[in-house]
Amino acid sequence: MKNMNYSEKQLQIITTAERLFSTKGFDGTSVRDIADEAGVNIAMISYYFGSKEKLMEALFERRSSDISIKVENLLQDNQLDPFEKLSSLLEGYIEKVMQKQPFFKIMMCEQVINKNPVIIQLINDSKKRNAEAISKLIKDGQAKGVFKKEVDILMLINSLTGSVTQTMLTKDYYKEFYGLQNIPEDQFVDQLKQKLSNHINFLFKALLSYEA
Repeated sequence: MKNMNYSEKQLQIITTAERLFSTKGFDGTSVRDIADEAGVNIAMISYYFGSKEKLMEALFERRSSDISIKVENLLQDNQLDPFEKLSSLLEGYIEKVMQKQPFFKIMMCEQVINKNPVIIQLINDSKKRNAEAISKLIKDGQAKGVFKKEVDILMLINSLTGSVTQTMLTKDYYKEFYGLQNIPEDQFVDQLKQKLSNHINFLFKALLSYEA
């Protein structure tokens, strides 16, 4: 499926599958599970998506948004310096992960399990597109003499994705460790996002700046 204009019923099925995949895993979720939870018959899922793998592809199409458009807009913005452009991209990624936690849980779990080649290919394709887009932003900063030349871009990206994903998965532990249980959840999440943003920006500046 290459059409993003899903019907209301298709979106209902995709959203239900996402919730089940994130809690039971892809292999642990049957098409019947999805049909029962979504209140549709199995034939409808087969008609719309063809298979459970194709349903996962539709979920990836909907959730793994390509960041290349944002990068291109940042590259054309002459009001921001390279670090400000990078900071904008990093904060956008953090926000996206926090908003789409079930999807990113699926990505992490499936990479750890590493059993389904179709899903692994979907994940790798998404990671490659994002890495190529981020590379453009970093190379632009290098061309302007702001970023170091010798930078392992994939290690930078791993630092970003690893820190953000781990923080998302263990936010309850973070709350307990610092005794923040009494803070309203929305306030806690805002504080956590800000701390994470500050940490990632500091890390990237340390790794990219000539001043480090």
